[in-house]
Amino acid sequence: MIAIINDTNGKSYKKEIGEELIGKSLGDKIDGSVIGLDGYELEIRGGNDKQGFAMRKDVEGSARKRIFLSKGPGFRPERKGERRRKTIRGKVIDEDISMVNLKVIKKGKTPLEEIFKKPEQEQAQE
Repeated sequence: MIAIINDTNGKSYKKEIGEELIGKSLGDKIDGSVIGLDGYELEIRGGNDKQGFAMRKDVEGSARKRIFLSKGPGFRPERKGERRRKTIRGKVIDEDISMVNLKVIKKGKTPLEEIFKKPEQEQAQE
C-alpha cells in the first residue's frame, strides 16, 4: 500500500507502508509513528483500491458498491443536475486498497523534507 502524505505547506510525499492502516476509516486520526513518522499526527482523507475506484466517507464498510451520485469523490458531473450510478469503495481500509491519502494535522520535530530526502540530495550537501 502507498501512502500519499500532504504537508501543510502544500508539498506531498510518497511512502510505501504495510498493513498498518487496515481497519481504519476515512476521517480517523492516526499517530504517525505507526508508519514511521514519529511525532506526527495524520488524518486519513481518501484513497483508491487496486482498480482505481475512489473511497467515499458516506458509504459504510469496505466493499465496492454501485450508488447514485450527483457530486463528490468518484463522480464529476458534466452539466448541472446530472446524476449517475457509479461504482465506489466504502470508507473502511482493507487489503484491496492500494493508495491512501493522509493529511498532516500535527507536525513532529523532524521536518518531512529531511525524512523524505532523496539520496542524491544527501550526497550533494556533503
